Amino acid sequence: MRRRSLLLAAVPAGLVTLAGCGDGSSESSKASASPSASPSSVPPPKIVDGPLPTITAGTKFGEKPTVAKGTGEPSKNLAVRTAIAGSGRVVAENDFIVANYLGQIWATAKVFDNSYDRKTPLVMQLAQGSLIDGWRYGLAGKKVGSRIEMAVPPTWGYGKSGNPDAGIKGTDTLVFVVDLVDSFNSKSSSKGKPVAQNDASLPKIGTNTDGTAPSVDIQQPDPPKKLVSNYVLEGDGPEVKASQTILCQFQGLVWKKGDKGKPFVATYGTGRLSQLSLEQMRQVVKGLADGVTGKKVGSRVLIVVPPDQGYGDNPPSGSPIKKDSTLVFTVDILAAM
Repeated sequence: MRRRSLLLAAVPAGLVTLAGCGDGSSESSKASASPSASPSSVPPPKIVDGPLPTITAGTKFGEKPTVAKGTGEPSKNLAVRTAIAGSGRVVAENDFIVANYLGQIWATAKVFDNSYDRKTPLVMQLAQGSLIDGWRYGLAGKKVGSRIEMAVPPTWGYGKSGNPDAGIKGTDTLVFVVDLVDSFNSKSSSKGKPVAQNDASLPKIGTNTDGTAPSVDIQQPDPPKKLVSNYVLEGDGPEVKASQTILCQFQGLVWKKGDKGKPFVATYGTGRLSQLSLEQMRQVVKGLADGVTGKKVGSRVLIVVPPDQGYGDNPPSGSPIKKDSTLVFTVDILAAM
């Protein structure tokens, strides 16, 4: 079955892009059986403790669970229980979550989707219009590191139309097991280890991790001629692949000696995060995409982009970027999908 990332379904709620980069959604976006948006806004549910089927195997956090068939009639309310209590930060509505999950139909125990087999957690925004309301209400207030089991009636799932591609009828209650791996909001930043910045020819970048924009101190008049991509904070996550989309905080400046940092684009302080498809970014600012590729999730990266790998002869109109501008970016790579 063809799928699309849940994160990409959330683009309108929190996207910042570079000029000319489109809406940030990936070319690989496809139809999905995963818990994308509910068909329409509905009243908040009453949340109850059960009934919920038993998790019979894969009972540890991060393990693919096996869940029994539902017994009797499911609740007409949203049933939620914490199977494993985590100790991380509390997830709030509009946060982005990183999660593994399995979804099945109450009456038959037929699994219609899971991320465990793909070995890649999904990244999604816990916001109205980006995923089913059962998730939005059921996961808000839970802590990272928790395993949550939910039984979602049609009202807060796919509605009366169901999801025929996934074999879900409009009368089906859905059972989900969700492992909350991580969460991010507009105050998030990379938490990697500081790396020495010994090259005096390059800008000095701040190492703060409080979610505010890192300082950018450009002291040299002449920028490098080749692409630079250096760790400022080195994370311990997987390396970003050229085909992925990243969730990030970032800012971009034009190289100018003595410039302490007035960016032409930034997410810091805007209340938003950015989702950058590297495949699409490569068509606009090739150096930025190449500079992120191969870097570890959880890192802050300094990327210096020469004109021939930036906007070339087509700088955005009305911006401080000129045809010969060298660009300086700082990118906090929060997640990749």
